Amino acid sequence: MFADVGFIGSGPLTQALAQHLVAAQMPVLISNSRGPDSLTELVADLGEGVQAVTVDQTAKADLVILALPFLRVPELADVIPDWTGRIVVDATNQFAEYTPAYRGYVDLGEETGSEWVARQLPGASIIKAFNAMYASYIAAKPRHSEGRQVVFYAGDDRTSCADFDELVSGLGFAPVYVGGLRDGGKLMQLGGPLSTLHVIKQD
Repeated sequence: MFADVGFIGSGPLTQALAQHLVAAQMPVLISNSRGPDSLTELVADLGEGVQAVTVDQTAKADLVILALPFLRVPELADVIPDWTGRIVVDATNQFAEYTPAYRGYVDLGEETGSEWVARQLPGASIIKAFNAMYASYIAAKPRHSEGRQVVFYAGDDRTSCADFDELVSGLGFAPVYVGGLRDGGKLMQLGGPLSTLHVIKQD
């Protein structure tokens, strides 16, 4: 099980997930490209157990979640060249542009977005998750009268996936494994059949 969770990126996805982690008393580290001082207000709003740190410090967390634009992932290798031993959740979507708005699509051919991310972060164990859901659905209470909000995820490393499954389940969601980064990643990535598909698992 993970001792803490770090976010690279401080947008809606980070804020939505951090609320659930704080409620579960899980330490949270948040970083962005503008530095810790830019996160003072956000950290205060999220409450005790949340720290604003540098990207390098975030990458030392037991679980690292990429919540930054897809095209900016290669910049992380400039900060941390070797990601060996780190477990990283790829929550990005392969938009061709992210400013002033997210649009377009990066066509990688047969390679999935998460396989591409894995190549940018050599040595990391990559799990694809949270990209298929709008942040507002993640922020909402995951338990409903009808069941639990499903979180689809994909990954090649069984141990990392098992730990991730336990964490997500502990937050109240219903984790559903859909395969490795190649087959499962295709289902989840932008334009895939599971992208923006919001499902309730009956309990």
